[in-house]
Amino acid sequence: MTKLKRIFMYIFLTAAAFISVFPILWMIISATNQSVDVTKGRLLPGTHFGENLTNLLQTIDLVPALMNSAKISISTTILSLLIASLAGYGFEIYKSKAKDVVFTILLLSMMIPFASLMVPLYRMFGSISQTMPAIGIDTLTSVVLPTVTTAFLIFFFRQSTKMFPKELVEAGRIDGLSEIGVFFRIYVPTMKTTYAAAAIITFMASWNNYLWPLVVLQSPEKMTIPLLISNLGSSYSPDYGVIMMAIVIATLPTAIVFFLMQKHFVAGMMGSVK
Repeated sequence: MTKLKRIFMYIFLTAAAFISVFPILWMIISATNQSVDVTKGRLLPGTHFGENLTNLLQTIDLVPALMNSAKISISTTILSLLIASLAGYGFEIYKSKAKDVVFTILLLSMMIPFASLMVPLYRMFGSISQTMPAIGIDTLTSVVLPTVTTAFLIFFFRQSTKMFPKELVEAGRIDGLSEIGVFFRIYVPTMKTTYAAAAIITFMASWNNYLWPLVVLQSPEKMTIPLLISNLGSSYSPDYGVIMMAIVIATLPTAIVFFLMQKHFVAGMMGSVK
């Protein structure tokens, strides 16, 4: 690579990095400014960080919303990893003539938009509310159950399982492990990078989920953080400084999860097995 090509490459990568980081930088800067400064497009940090934070805490119940989002996201992530990994492991390890047909039907379900399923889901949970209110409408469980796992996550685990050494399964069976024992004591530790990547994807999707919680959650105390931020923006005279402060706080958990697991995330997305 010539020196001129390298210079152009670094210029391009620098510009791409700036374009990617600028929205986050602007969001953080806006959280320190007044609403009028945000609407003017001010790009310099202000001195209203504490004021915006105080107004935010006085305007909405931030902590309960964060706790609701955390409960939903953590529960969805744990259940999704367990169910999707079991399904992906079973599709790849066990031989059956019908499994490819079932897997194809499963993949075809990815073509159905979630918006077209909301009315049937709402009616189903409405019927369940009459007999089992604990998992019916206006409960956190009703948000978790429809998103427990996805066809994409099962596909992701099956593709990653193709790299899994099948000899380890046979060795575990020879040593007297049950099929569940082989899964939990051999497969799960070996596929930790895949689990990390899947956990990040699932946690972020669940934390930012807006449409289904908007439909199924009705009580103010059950609302998640995306719903409260939406309510802030829909007021007659929205305070954009306060809104940006709320977005910064809502972004922190997903950012922390990603940065703590980013090395495993890259390895898991590349399909490596350690």
